[in-house]
Amino acid sequence: MKANTIRIITKLSHSFVLAGVFITLSSCSLDWESNVESGNREQILHYGNGDEPQEIDPHLTTGIPEFNIQLALFEGVVSKHPKDLSIQPAVAESWEISEDQLTYTFHFRGDARWSNGEPVTAQDFVYSWERALRPELGSLYAYMFTYIVNANEFFKGEIDDFDKVGIKALDERTLQVSLRSPTPFFLQLLDHHSYYPVHPPTIEKFGGMTKRGSQWSRPGNFVGNGSFVLKEWKLNRILTVEKSPTYWDADRVRLKEIRFYPVSNRSTEERMYRAGQLHVTNRVPNEKIAQYRIDDPESLNITPYLGTYFYRFNSRVKPLGDARIRRALSMSINRPQIVEHVTKGGELPAYTFTPPNTNGFTSNHNFEYDI
Repeated sequence: MKANTIRIITKLSHSFVLAGVFITLSSCSLDWESNVESGNREQILHYGNGDEPQEIDPHLTTGIPEFNIQLALFEGVVSKHPKDLSIQPAVAESWEISEDQLTYTFHFRGDARWSNGEPVTAQDFVYSWERALRPELGSLYAYMFTYIVNANEFFKGEIDDFDKVGIKALDERTLQVSLRSPTPFFLQLLDHHSYYPVHPPTIEKFGGMTKRGSQWSRPGNFVGNGSFVLKEWKLNRILTVEKSPTYWDADRVRLKEIRFYPVSNRSTEERMYRAGQLHVTNRVPNEKIAQYRIDDPESLNITPYLGTYFYRFNSRVKPLGDARIRRALSMSINRPQIVEHVTKGGELPAYTFTPPNTNGFTSNHNFEYDI
């Protein structure tokens, strides 16, 4: 099943900019002042964020709740346009790609700053990417760097000299990356949180490059380079970020705060939305989708999500070791019936692992089945 992101967003007559993403909000009409009403007045976004984040360290996390927060706290070399996902400048204001498509040279903007006011440098990215590749850290997304010369060898411990990895700071504002082979989607990868920078002096102050469970990512210790900075984190209650005055594009960030609420039960989160406690919920119960389409279609926002859900079988167990059996099982699944009557969110039936229209990819599902 090809996934969609399903969220409910209340509307308002003002538009706020959150890390380059336009979010339209509105107030509810209730007898008591809700979070939505006060948030509209005070420019505070109340965001239903699913499960409690395990961490906000961009090199250690894998979940969407964590990534929602990291989008506010960090910024990579480049970013993606919220409408069409095209690559746009972020910390790097420009870049060149060599004719052989193997060397990327990024030129950092002079006004990129950490939340403590220090400049964001190319060496900060070299440090951060080395950290992500250190096997001692155990980043689950270290494989995202394997397109870079010797990155995989460094992660596997086959070489221990990071100078041999194709990541170089030519000067404070110039970062050069050398790839193993042409990788057309490399710029897209750079917007993933595994490529976000961390502040080297802060990391070293709280245990060093490879320490897991460090306190650097806690309120009072945190230093980031995003449009917001960490203000408070009360476990299982709330995580709040506030506008960073040092962010290079701070004039365009109109929100003063974002308050992320961890709510593991999606029905509870949806009720919080209806009660005016949240501006946004991303967790709409499947059985409620059809009703929202009828009663409040303007609040329901269903957008494509680049992901595929599938079941994995142990092919070492008989008779699943036979490819013909696996093919028969795959062909027996009524995919349209699942998305129409079970998930109900407008998902697309999945016949291949790669979602359709990904960088021009198309497939004829009548002849392709996962085995």
